[in-house]
Amino acid sequence: MSDSVTTLSVSEAQSRLHELTVVDVRTPAEFTSGHLPDAVNVPLDRIGRALPELRQAAGHKPLLLVCASGARSDNAAGTLASHGIRAASLTGGTTAWVADGHGLQYPDGRPRAVWAMERQVRFTAGSIVLLGLALGLFVRPAFQLLSAAIAAGLVFSALTNTCGMAVVLGKLPFNQRGKDALDTARETLRG
Repeated sequence: MSDSVTTLSVSEAQSRLHELTVVDVRTPAEFTSGHLPDAVNVPLDRIGRALPELRQAAGHKPLLLVCASGARSDNAAGTLASHGIRAASLTGGTTAWVADGHGLQYPDGRPRAVWAMERQVRFTAGSIVLLGLALGLFVRPAFQLLSAAIAAGLVFSALTNTCGMAVVLGKLPFNQRGKDALDTARETLRG
């Protein structure tokens, strides 16, 4: 997390919720699994395309960025700060929100079981590492390079606080809810 990123605890955010524009930066599928009341979904990989609307919304009400754990919302807050847009990140994300006893809203009125992006990344990376090791052991040793590539990607991800695998997984159909998600968020942010 950058020193320039402002954070709000769950109790601070809850007491100020009426005066904040809540922007959920998780994937559309994660958003449908439950989000803070009246949140707008602008996935992290689409923040750049929504800068004008986010700048306009920040001029009316302070922005509160939310994800599952706080990592992606910290990243989004840093991105917005680099474009002169002030935003706070919810410490601990929706996980901390629920743990503190607060409820979530659901777009279709009921919860939808979706794995958080961090869990999807861990599952995918682990599966590819195991596949590379098994293929290297039973088929051809060169397949172990697949495991090495994933390890290098994880180190790069940690050093840069980015995750290429999350970007790719976020584009898969089960992580999307429709092509109009960003347009809907733009309309809400403009209003």
